[in-house]
Amino acid sequence: MKLSAKLLATAAVFTAVSAASAQELVLGEFGGSFADNVKACYIDPFEKATGATVVTKLANSAQQAAAIRATAGDSDMDVVFADDAFAVQVANEGLLEPLERAKLTNAPDIIDGAWGKDDAYVAAMLGATTIIYNREKITTPPTSWNDLFDPKYKGRVTIGDISGTTGWQFLAAVNQMAGGTLDDITPGVEKIKPLAKDSVLLYTQADQVVSLFERGEIDIAVWYPDRAGVATTKGLPLAAAYPKEGAVGIRPAIMIPKGTEQKELALKFIDTVLDAANQKCFSERQFIGSVNKKVELSDEVTAIVPSGEALDKMLFLDPNEMAARLPEWTRRWQREVLR
Repeated sequence: MKLSAKLLATAAVFTAVSAASAQELVLGEFGGSFADNVKACYIDPFEKATGATVVTKLANSAQQAAAIRATAGDSDMDVVFADDAFAVQVANEGLLEPLERAKLTNAPDIIDGAWGKDDAYVAAMLGATTIIYNREKITTPPTSWNDLFDPKYKGRVTIGDISGTTGWQFLAAVNQMAGGTLDDITPGVEKIKPLAKDSVLLYTQADQVVSLFERGEIDIAVWYPDRAGVATTKGLPLAAAYPKEGAVGIRPAIMIPKGTEQKELALKFIDTVLDAANQKCFSERQFIGSVNKKVELSDEVTAIVPSGEALDKMLFLDPNEMAARLPEWTRRWQREVLR
C-alpha cells in the first residue's frame, strides 16, 4: 500500500511537470532571415529555460494587425512582432494587454524611447533611415544630412520616393533641420527639390539601392543600415553614417494581444527578447540595433547599427501623427518635388 501510494504521488508529480513543460506559446513574427534569427536568439533560449514550445505564424505587420483585429479580444496568438505604426493602431483599438514592467526583469535596461504609450508594447530592436555610403569611394564619412547636398555628389546620390519609409522620413528629418514643423513642411520640400533633381533615382523599393551600389552608379544614399549590413556580407563596401542632427528611428515592436491565455508565459518570452545576451545575438545576426543599454556590439555591426550618441539623437516620429499627415505630404511631394 505504501509503495502504491508512493507511485501514485510520483505519477502525479510527473504529470504536473509534463503539463508545465507542454505549454505552448504562439508567436506571430516576420519571415525570412528575421524568423531564422528569432529562432536562434530568442526561441531556443526561451524553450530551454521554460520547457515550453513556441509555434510561429509568419506574416507582415499589416497581416499580423489584421489577425489581431479579426480575433478581437480572443487572439489565437500570444505574442506578436509588428512595426510600431501597427502596434500603435491595435493599441488604440484596445486590442493589447499592457506589459507589466514589474514582471520583466530586463525592463530597467531598456531605453526609454522603446516603450509604447501606457506600456502597450515595447520596441524589440531599432532600425533607422540614415546615410549609407561606399567607403571605398568616400573616405571621409558624412556627418550631417547637409552632406548629401554637397555638389560633389551630384548625380551620385539616391533618395527614396515619399511612397516609401525612407522618403517621408528623410523629408521629416530635413524639414526639422531646415526649421520646419510637422504642420509646415515647406522648408523641407524647398531644400529637397534640387537634391531630388540631382538624384540618380527616387527609389520606391529598398532593393533597388543594392543594384545601384553594385553597378557603381551611386556613392551615397538615404537608406536602411540593416539592408546595408546584409549587403556588406555579400561583398559590397558599404558603411553607415549617422547625421549629427539625428537619423530617423524605425521600431519593430513586440506585444501581447488581448485574450491570450498565456499572458505569464508571453511576458517571459518578451523578457527573453529584452535580455542583453539575446539582444546582442539578434543584433549581430540581423545587423539591427539593440534596445538594451547593456549590449556591446562588434565593430562590424557597430559600424552599421545605431548605438551610443547616434541612438540618443535619433528622431522617433509618432506613427499616429504621421498617418494623419502623410496624405498631404504626398500630394505636396508629387506637385512640387516631382514636377
